[in-house]
Amino acid sequence: MSVHYGKASPSSMSNAILFLMLCKTGLRGKLQTFPGKMVNTVYSDEEKGIQDKESKEESILAMLGIIGTILNLVVIIFVYIYTTL
Repeated sequence: MSVHYGKASPSSMSNAILFLMLCKTGLRGKLQTFPGKMVNTVYSDEEKGIQDKESKEESILAMLGIIGTILNLVVIIFVYIYTTL
């Protein structure tokens, strides 16, 4: 049993490249992407209720983040004005 180190033979490299190209084209036919948003429409009533609740929580948290950022900017402006006087 002999072990060869160094460059691979050209035929084995071409076979590997051919194999990879076949896999790529095979997968391209099976995987299709669609423009727009993918939506799973098979939800139970319980899952819809959970998603609505999570969506409402996320919107509340986003609004609190925006309000916090605005208040932080107001504080920074007042501190800047106070320190420059």
